[in-house]
Amino acid sequence: MKTLFLECNMGAAGDMLMAALLELYDRPQCFIDTMNSLGIQGVKLTHKSAEKCGIKGSSIEVLVNGEEEHSYDVSLGCAEHAHSHTHGHMHEHEHHHHEHEHNHGHAHEHHHAGMDEITDMISNLPLSDKVKADALAVYNLIAQAEAKAHGKPVEQVHFHEVGSKDAVADVVGCCLLMELLSPDEVVVSPIHVGSGQVKCAHGILPVPAPATAEILTGVPIYGGEINAELCTPTGAALLKHFATRFGTMPVICVEKTGYGMGKKDFAVANCVRAHLGETGTGADEIAELSCNLDDMTGEAISCAVEILMEEGALDAFTAPIYMKKGRPAVMLTCLCRPLDAQKLSELILKHTTTLGVRKKMCSRTILKYDFDTVETPYGAVRIKKASGYGVQKQKPEFSDVKNAARVNNVSFDIVQEAAQTAYKNNNG
Repeated sequence: MKTLFLECNMGAAGDMLMAALLELYDRPQCFIDTMNSLGIQGVKLTHKSAEKCGIKGSSIEVLVNGEEEHSYDVSLGCAEHAHSHTHGHMHEHEHHHHEHEHNHGHAHEHHHAGMDEITDMISNLPLSDKVKADALAVYNLIAQAEAKAHGKPVEQVHFHEVGSKDAVADVVGCCLLMELLSPDEVVVSPIHVGSGQVKCAHGILPVPAPATAEILTGVPIYGGEINAELCTPTGAALLKHFATRFGTMPVICVEKTGYGMGKKDFAVANCVRAHLGETGTGADEIAELSCNLDDMTGEAISCAVEILMEEGALDAFTAPIYMKKGRPAVMLTCLCRPLDAQKLSELILKHTTTLGVRKKMCSRTILKYDFDTVETPYGAVRIKKASGYGVQKQKPEFSDVKNAARVNNVSFDIVQEAAQTAYKNNNG
């Protein structure tokens, strides 16, 4: 399985992630040329070599109107017009007033764009639908987090005009590289968020900043002795969106390693490290959630199971049990991705009568699978194929067989046999 492992021992920012991913791509200049041809007004990217603590890596400089601007993350459209710096840890999430900007000798007009403007900007870029959908999903994560952290409606979350162009380049660049690299899974290490406090227009805030903390809910994070903001909202949103799971480095045969350098210098190399390689076909980790129910009807439990499946559970099922004093009851079990465990635990608490949910992590050995489609006298039927560890299996997809049987008014077995025969004929 093609696996990307992102090592975030010094947190992450959008430009650092982009530089690390670019080092894994075979045609870096082609990527830079593509980004510069997108038509983001006034934006130009340059790729440079960089060094931290004797380690060679890359940095990406984003120029806006010919200058390297500070990259701004989301800020609320409040009276102060606060701007949140994120570009490679340059300013540790400082916020500045208009007066500070004017001291640079640039009398910029401070326009702010909401999600509608950002959506239009990204939607009109000459990129695939997947890249644009990923970029908009990342922005939505940031906007929702900022709105919740500051107690404002999402409609009042705005992006600084210059900074939004810089940030669009960071986000879109990372999304494009993810498409070009196309890993089967993305594993992200626990994220070092830094420590201390950060100054903004609203006052002195703790690290991680409230929006970053909101985005990283349910994600393993830690602090440390470095008194700085290491993970920015943009970096957090990109990691949250693309991560298949969070954890330590899996057993992986590394093919390439990339280093994306930040702007600031610390005693520790300020970089995101990315490893791309092959992992075992069936390495996987899931969460198992369970609870005992002795005061719910079968209909109510069935409803809860249905909701869990709709909300992303890998499986949900029940088994009869006997509780204390011989009381008959039902144990509800839900299998899910680790990132979904908190959300699904809350749904179990909401839709059942239990007062607590148990959780344990499970490793499982799985076969890799995909689908073929075969033509039968009763219509097209998908064949689910699984392989790995010297094992190969295939089976007509149940829903396709069932629907074809109903439409053609024949038995399930007849359609299933026709699909199996067609698959054998197509594959010798």
